[in-house]
Parts: sequence; structure tokens; C-alpha cells
Amino acid sequence: MKKINLKNILKKTFKKSKPKKSKKAKGKKKVVTKSLKVKKIKKTNLNIQKKTKPTLKSENLRITKTNEVKPEIKKIKKQETAKKEYKLKDYVVYPKHGVGQILSISSKTIGGIDVQCYDIKFEKDKAIGNLPINKQNHLRPLSTINQVNKSISILKSKPKIKRSMWSRRAQEYEQKITSGKIYELAEVVRDLNKGDDLMVDQSYSERQLFEKAYERILSEFQIVIGASHEETQKKLDKALKRNLEKQQIVKTEIKKEEPKEIGTTE
Repeated sequence: MKKINLKNILKKTFKKSKPKKSKKAKGKKKVVTKSLKVKKIKKTNLNIQKKTKPTLKSENLRITKTNEVKPEIKKIKKQETAKKEYKLKDYVVYPKHGVGQILSISSKTIGGIDVQCYDIKFEKDKAIGNLPINKQNHLRPLSTINQVNKSISILKSKPKIKRSMWSRRAQEYEQKITSGKIYELAEVVRDLNKGDDLMVDQSYSERQLFEKAYERILSEFQIVIGASHEETQKKLDKALKRNLEKQQIVKTEIKKEEPKEIGTTE
């Protein structure tokens, strides 16, 4: 006979009976978990699509910009309206180049703007310059006969030479020449004129400035007086007390005398 354990019998009797889970409940829970998993998968897919879509849009936009280049339509602007102060075949003075004659009026595009220009011929430089009509205030008309007479009186007066350095004086002379004013040109010619004194040393820069001012004033006098080049030059030389013929004769005599002097010393 087997021994009976009271402890085991009591445990079995007083054990709490756990409620059994039905099969239907188990099936429902499983379905719920599956639906939650499906929703999570869908959300992840949507997030991935949202991240990828803007990149595709930007790429598509970039492709259209590079491929489809529209031609730009450039509008040609016109310059501001200005009245023409000068006519064709008029003589004018441009400070940087001297006396010139207007040949024609042409239109040109400069920086996308339609500009009307004066075509000016400079005989001395043998060149044609273009000046916009808007900037015609840089030009000046030829001087009158009274202004020519006054400038001749300036040429006859005594020179006014400063004691400053030559570099400063040269700058002042250059500014007077480029100003285009006839009285200032006359002052430069008067101050740099050495007359018939061949013994006076004159630097290259002095001669260059003198010739520049001399030729400009001569060309203007020639057109205003209406005389030939030689006649106007004689009038200028008379006012400056210059006689170029005498200078040439003296130069030739000096050249002839030089070898004789060398022979005597030997």
C-alpha cells in the first residue's frame, strides 16, 4: 500500500483554478497584432516616400532648368534726349585733341544702349573720334576774332615764369593745354617761347609742351582768320618775336664753322 501524503492532497484541493483562455480570444489578439504591424509598416513606407519625394522633385526641377534654357530678349535702351548744338561740317575744339571737324552723326550701341554720336575728324592726328551727343558740353566752338586778337596781345606780353620745380610747372602747363581755353594756350606758348635765343638750353619736355600748344593755337587761328598755314605762322612768330628763317641760317653757319675750329686746335 502506498503512503498518503496529506500535504499533497491539501495542495490539490485548495489550488486556485485559473480561467482557461478561449480559442476565440487568442485568435482576436493575434489579428489585432497583425493589424498593428501592418499599420506600422505602412507608416514607415509613407515616411520613406516623404523623404524620397522632395529629392525627386528637386532633381526634376534641376533637369528642366538645365535642358530648357529660354533665350533672353535684350531690350536696347536709348540715350537721354539732347539737342544738337553743332551741325555737320562745323569746326569744334576738343580739349584733348584740338581742332576737329564734324563729318557726320551716327548711332551706335554702347553697353546695350543706342547712342547718337558726332563723328569728328582730327587732321593733325589723322583720326576720327566719336563723341556722344549727351557729352557735347566737352566741346567748344571756335574762338571769335576778338578772342584771337586778345590772345595775340597775350603772346606779345612778357613771360611769367615761376621759380618752382619743373615737374610742377610741367603739370600746370599740361592742365592749361588740355583745358582747351585759348587764353591759357597763349600763356603756355608765351612762357615756353625762347625766341631767337639759340644759346638757351631747353629740355625735351619743354620743347614738347611748347610745340603741342603752338600747333593747337596755330590750327585754330588758321580757321578763324581764314588764311593759309604759312601766313598764320608768320603772324604768330611776329607776335612771339621768332624768326625761324634766321634760326635755320644760324644753324647751318654753326655746322659749317665747327670743323674749321677743330682744325685750328690741332
